[in-house]
Amino acid sequence: MMLNLIDKIGDWNPQLFRELKGRLNFFNVAIAVATSLLLQLVVFSYQLRDFPDYTLWQEHWEHIFLTLSVIFIFTLLVVGSYLLINDLAKEETRGTLNFIRLSPQSETSILTGKLLGVPSLIYLFILLAVPLHLWAGLSADIAFSYILSYYAILAGSCIFFYSAALLLGLFSRSSSSFQPLLGFLGSSVVLLFLFITMVLASYDSNSLNNSNACFRLFNPWDVTNYLFPNLFHLSNGSPLKNWQFFYLPLGTSVVSVVGFHLLNLGLCSYGILQVVKRYFRNPQASIISKEQSYLLVAFCQLVMWGFTVQTGLNNERWDEGVGENLVLVAVYNLVLILSLIVVLSPHRQDVQDWARYRHQGVSSRKNLWRDLISAEKSPALVAIAINLIIVTIPWLVWVSLTSVFDANDGQTWLSNDIDRFKVLLAIALSISLMMIYATIAQLILLLKTPKRSFWAIGTLGTAMFLPPMILQFLDIPPSKYPTVWLFSTFPWTAIEYSGVTTIFMALLAELSVLALLNFQLTRRVRLAGESATKALLAGR
Repeated sequence: MMLNLIDKIGDWNPQLFRELKGRLNFFNVAIAVATSLLLQLVVFSYQLRDFPDYTLWQEHWEHIFLTLSVIFIFTLLVVGSYLLINDLAKEETRGTLNFIRLSPQSETSILTGKLLGVPSLIYLFILLAVPLHLWAGLSADIAFSYILSYYAILAGSCIFFYSAALLLGLFSRSSSSFQPLLGFLGSSVVLLFLFITMVLASYDSNSLNNSNACFRLFNPWDVTNYLFPNLFHLSNGSPLKNWQFFYLPLGTSVVSVVGFHLLNLGLCSYGILQVVKRYFRNPQASIISKEQSYLLVAFCQLVMWGFTVQTGLNNERWDEGVGENLVLVAVYNLVLILSLIVVLSPHRQDVQDWARYRHQGVSSRKNLWRDLISAEKSPALVAIAINLIIVTIPWLVWVSLTSVFDANDGQTWLSNDIDRFKVLLAIALSISLMMIYATIAQLILLLKTPKRSFWAIGTLGTAMFLPPMILQFLDIPPSKYPTVWLFSTFPWTAIEYSGVTTIFMALLAELSVLALLNFQLTRRVRLAGESATKALLAGR
């Protein structure tokens, strides 16, 4: 009967058939069944020992339910992620992954087969425990809708973590020396993340009104504690009760809490799977395309600002607490843009191919801008500039419409046009500095030297962090020497102590450097295209 079912599955998804046929043998199934039944017996016996009095029988079932809920999360996410990463690493080592790439199956069919087939024994292990889990929850008078909501969150978390595991597993080609340890390292990261977020969720604190809350959207503990308040025994209940997103009171309803978590997990899983599909067919391509980077940056801004702006609003003025949140937004955006510089900047051969195509006059000037915005092999400067514009728009809106009240000295900053103009100049300084870094990285990647990526990352890291470290070591604070700090990676620290003229002159200097670097980049790209065309013609 089992073989007939597997054969029918093979007609629908050949990859799933391949995974199930290799795993669902008698020995593996027997171990999964025996382990699941033994675990249920141990949990039931342990809770019965602690609650022998029949006056607490309801409490006994609640403890069984909560214990199994925690076991489900750790087992599915940690063990399932390990199996997926390890499976892809083994497929890459044996060379069978290339065979799968050449099959007529679609990427969606192959990835679905992997997601459903590789952790199939874990699914069997959990499904056998679901009846006891469901019976314990209903016996503890837990609403059936809450139990279904927990299952939905668990399924959404599995899809997200498993999608990330597939992406990490595909990187085994570029990290062959770490292939044997890749599954262990990936599952260890998942275990550490679950443990840390479990500790954070177990404290009666409300740390959801800043951009750090973005990371808590990916852990199942907060919403599980919201559904089952006795999970961590918090005195004030779940912090999600006061949860807001752009002032929308999401925490007042189970539907909004669960729905928002599922929406976030669904969107992020979809994005990761699009990257996996792209990288699966062409391992030599960049992780994401330029168009995908625009959507990624816009999504990150929406989520980060949604958890930031509602802090301390009072008569159209924010208190000083919002300043700390804005620092977090700035730091996360800095990391995001620098990561995109590394990911989107093409290497020498790609740029040379694109430049030869341009030099042969195949496309028009209109197509040139289209190439710079979306083409795979074109330089990434325009794409980085577009992403910087997307990052800047929320800042411009916030600076133009708000002011911040400092409770320490009773003063309000951003309360006049001069303060706002200085901040706008500081934003322009940051944009020009990021464009300088992007241009330097692209110039290094055009060199003929080996390990260009290593040199590009090392140069950017040195240019970003070495000057501020030297200034701090030499005891040169921004309050006394603001002009020097205006040219560092963190010009914001010197804005308060600098005049408008000084900031404007610093901006002109950075724009001049940017213009010179881009002139050099344009010249080198043109020469690369010309030399490639000459070599091609000579070969003919």
